[in-house]
Amino acid sequence: MSDFETITVPARLCGYPGVAFGGYVAGVLASRAAAKTVRVDFRRPVPTDSPVRLAPTPAGGAELTGGDALLAAAAPAEPAVEAPPAPSWEQASAAADAYRAAPPDGMVDCFGCGLHRTPDTGLRLHCGRIPGTPLVAAAWTPGPGVGDAGGMLPAELVWGALDCPGNAAGRLLDDRRAGAVTASLTARLLRPVPIGSRLVSYAWMLGSDGRKYRVGTALATADGDLCALAEALWVEPRA
Repeated sequence: MSDFETITVPARLCGYPGVAFGGYVAGVLASRAAAKTVRVDFRRPVPTDSPVRLAPTPAGGAELTGGDALLAAAAPAEPAVEAPPAPSWEQASAAADAYRAAPPDGMVDCFGCGLHRTPDTGLRLHCGRIPGTPLVAAAWTPGPGVGDAGGMLPAELVWGALDCPGNAAGRLLDDRRAGAVTASLTARLLRPVPIGSRLVSYAWMLGSDGRKYRVGTALATADGDLCALAEALWVEPRA
C-alpha cells in the first residue's frame, strides 16, 4: 500500500444524513490493519460524497483524515467479548417484524437499519427485542446488490452488520434516546458470508455510564454458527 489513498463514501452508504455509515467506515479501516481483531475509534463524523484520506500507521493500523482533522483510527486489538447463543431464525424474524410494525422514534434512512431499504439497497437490520431474553435481533438475507463479484458479503459490510444492532440494544434494552453514535467498534470476522444466506444479527447490553453505553453484537447463520463478533461503545447526544 502507498503512503496514503483517497476514498469517497457514496451517499447511499449513510448512517445519518450526510454522514457515512459507521460500520462500513470501520470495515474499510479494519481491512488495512494487520490484525484479526481490530478496534476502530471514531473522532469526528465521516462525510459522504467527499474525498477523505486513508493512510497506514506505524503500529499496523490505519487512519482516516479530512483536511487536518482525524476522523477515525484503527489499531490491532484483543479479541472481542464472547457471544451468547444466537436467537433462532424464527425468533429473530418475529422480532424484526415487531420492530417494523412499531419502530422507535427518530428513525433515519440508514444503510444498516433504514426501514425503506430493500435487500439490495441496505442491510435491513431491524432489530427487535426477543421476549424473555436480554437480546435484540433481526433476521435478514443480503441481496445481490450488496454483494461482491464473488457472491459474498464484503468484509466492510460484515462489519456493518455489527453496528446498528448496538443502537437497537440501547434503545430497546436500556431506554436510550434517538441520535446516539458509535464511538468505537472492536470486531473479529470469523467466516465468509455468502449473499442470499439467512442471517441473524443480534446484540446485548454490557454496561451503562451516563451518556455512554457498551454493547456486544454478533452475526450468525440461521443455524447459529457465528460469523462475526464485536464490542461497541455508543454515546447519546447531549440533552
